[in-house]
Amino acid sequence: MPLSIVTALVRNLITVPAAVLRSRVAKDAEVLALRHENAVLRRQIARVRYEPADRIWLAMLSRLVPRER
Repeated sequence: MPLSIVTALVRNLITVPAAVLRSRVAKDAEVLALRHENAVLRRQIARVRYEPADRIWLAMLSRLVPRER
């Protein structure tokens, strides 16, 4: 019984910093994705045309951003 309480406590202590770090990375990735999208939109006047490099960049960053964002 005491071992399971200690295990649960240690597991909770480990997951809290991981969740905080993950949210910071997600926030930074979201900001980078939005900045890149703005740069793409500024290059164009009439219609949005993503180049292959733009699509790769946004796809990589989108993996770091949670779906609810």
